[in-house]
Amino acid sequence: MPTPTGEDVIYTLAADLVFIVHLAFAAFVVLGGLLVLRWARLAWLHVPALMWGVYTEFSGVVCPLTPLEVRLRQLGGQAGYQGDFVTHYLVPILYPAHLTRAIQLGLGLAALVPNLLIYAYLVRKRATR
Repeated sequence: MPTPTGEDVIYTLAADLVFIVHLAFAAFVVLGGLLVLRWARLAWLHVPALMWGVYTEFSGVVCPLTPLEVRLRQLGGQAGYQGDFVTHYLVPILYPAHLTRAIQLGLGLAALVPNLLIYAYLVRKRATR
């Protein structure tokens, strides 16, 4: 196996950073409603993020962060998601091995339903004030 160059390391680190941002965004999509319960103004960021996350799951569109990360890994000399902690332990959360259309729809619903309930609660709470 060839020794990684400085450029390879930079691309690999950039790919890891893109992955971490992607994971944080996905967590914000799913759990952001809980943050909105505490900081209502965060809804201006969360609602579009939720809409994008649900759209990507329901439509099957690939998030632009995915091909960016893959390309950075290729430029870093990696063939796939093997080797380091981030890719070995965290990648399967965003990229399950046997992702089917039904699982994608389930993931979209898992993001949408709890957040709809949270926003319904917030609207009802605001209306009773």
